[in-house]
Amino acid sequence: MAGVVERRSIDVVPDDERHGSAVSQFTLWLGANLQITAVITGALAVVFGANAFWSLIGLLLGNLLGGAVMALHSAQGPRLGLPQMITSRAQFGVRGAVVPLALVIVMYIGFFASGSVLAGQAVGELTHLGETPGIVLFAAVTAVAAAVGYRLIHTLGKIAGLVCAVAFVYLGIRLLERTDLGTLLADHRFGLPVFLLAVSLSASWQLAFGPYVADYSRYLPRHTSARATFWWTLSGSVLGSQWSMTFGALAAAAAPAAFVGHEVSYIVGLGGAGLIASFLYFAIALGKLTINILNTYGGFMSLVTSVSGFRGQRTLGPRGRSAYIAGIMLAGTAVALLGKDSFLTSFKDFLLFLLTFFTPWSAINLVDYYLISKERYDIPALSDPAGRYGAWNVRALTVYVLGVLAQLPFLATHFYTGPLVAPLGGADISWLVGLAVPAVLYWVTARRDTARTAEPAVPHEDQAPAGLGG
Repeated sequence: MAGVVERRSIDVVPDDERHGSAVSQFTLWLGANLQITAVITGALAVVFGANAFWSLIGLLLGNLLGGAVMALHSAQGPRLGLPQMITSRAQFGVRGAVVPLALVIVMYIGFFASGSVLAGQAVGELTHLGETPGIVLFAAVTAVAAAVGYRLIHTLGKIAGLVCAVAFVYLGIRLLERTDLGTLLADHRFGLPVFLLAVSLSASWQLAFGPYVADYSRYLPRHTSARATFWWTLSGSVLGSQWSMTFGALAAAAAPAAFVGHEVSYIVGLGGAGLIASFLYFAIALGKLTINILNTYGGFMSLVTSVSGFRGQRTLGPRGRSAYIAGIMLAGTAVALLGKDSFLTSFKDFLLFLLTFFTPWSAINLVDYYLISKERYDIPALSDPAGRYGAWNVRALTVYVLGVLAQLPFLATHFYTGPLVAPLGGADISWLVGLAVPAVLYWVTARRDTARTAEPAVPHEDQAPAGLGG
C-alpha cells in the first residue's frame, strides 16, 4: 500500500519518482469529462434558448478555445514537477497567491457540491437509500480516494473513460431510436446572444480545470514533450466534454419537459430497466467520482499552498493530508445538501461567475510562464517570502483585480447583468475580455521586471529546464 498512497503534496516531485507518459493525460481527461455534469452543461445551451444546431457548434468552439488554455497549463507539470497553483507565487508573491487561491478553493467546493447532487441521485437509486444518504455516501468515498492520491486518480480515469464511453454510446443509440436527428438539427436560425452563451458555458467548463490541471501531469518524467502533454490533454478533454455536451443538448432538445430537472432519471429511463438501469446508475456515479476526486484533491492542494505561504511549510504528513481533504468534503457536502433543490439555475450562474475570476488568473499565469519567465522558475524562491518573488506582488495583484473589473460591464448572470450586455443583444463576452485585458497589462508591467526575466539566481537540482521541447 505504501507504493500506492501518495506521499507528495506541494513539494517538488524528484526525478526518481517520475513515471508514465503523456498519453495518461488523454485517458484521465476523457474519463473526467464523460459524465453527467458535462451533459447538464450541454443541455443548458438549449434550455436557455439556443437551437440544437447552433448549440453544438457553440459548445465545440468553447471547448476548443477553453481547452487550449487549459492544456497550456497542463504542459507546465512535467517541466516544474509542482502542483498548478503553487506556481502562482511566481506571479503574485509567496503570500499574494492566496488571493486567487481563495477563489479556487470556492470553485472546488462548488464543483464538489454540484457533482455530489447528481451523483447522489444515482447512488441513492443504486443502493435504494435515497438522494440525501446517496450524497453523503458518495462524498465519503470521494474523500477516501482523494487521500490515496495520484496513482488511483489516474487509474480511475482510465476505468471511467472505458465504462462511460460504453454507456454514452448505448445512450446515444437509444436517444436516436426515440427521435429523429434531422428534425432536432433542422432549425438553423442563428441568435448571437444564445450562441455566445453556448460558447461561454463550454469555455468556462474547460477554463475551470486550469487551476489544477498540472497537478495531474507533474509526475510525468521531466523530458516529457510539452507539445505531447498539451495535445493529449486537449484531445482527451475536448473529446470527452463535447461528447457529453452533445448528448445533453440533443436530449434537452428532444424532450425538454422530461429531461430538465430530472436529468439522472431521464438518462437511466432512456436506457432501460433492470441490469441496464443499474449499469447506467453505476456509470453516472463512476463518472462523477472521477471528477469529484479531482476537485477534492485540487482543493486539498490549494489549501496547503495557501497555509504554507504563511507558515513556510513544504511537506505534509498523513494526518494533515486527511484533515485538509475532510474539510473539503464536509464543506462540499453541506453545500450540496443545501442547494440540491435549485440545482439547474444555480449551476449555470455558478459556471459563468467562476469564469470572471479564473480567466484573468489563467491569462497572467500563462503570459508569465511562456513569455516572461520563459518556462524557468526559481523553485526554492517559491517558498521564500524574502526571495526573488517576494511576499506580495502588488503589480500582479492590481492587474488581476483590473482583469476582474474589466469583465463586469459584459457579464450576464441571474443575479447581475452588466450595462454593456443589452447593447450587445444580451451576449456575454466577459470571458474574452477577461483573457485579453490582464494578458496585455501583465505583459506590459512584467516584461522589464528582472525578478521574472533573469535566470534563476540559485541553481537547484529540481529547477525545470527551459524550452517547450519536442
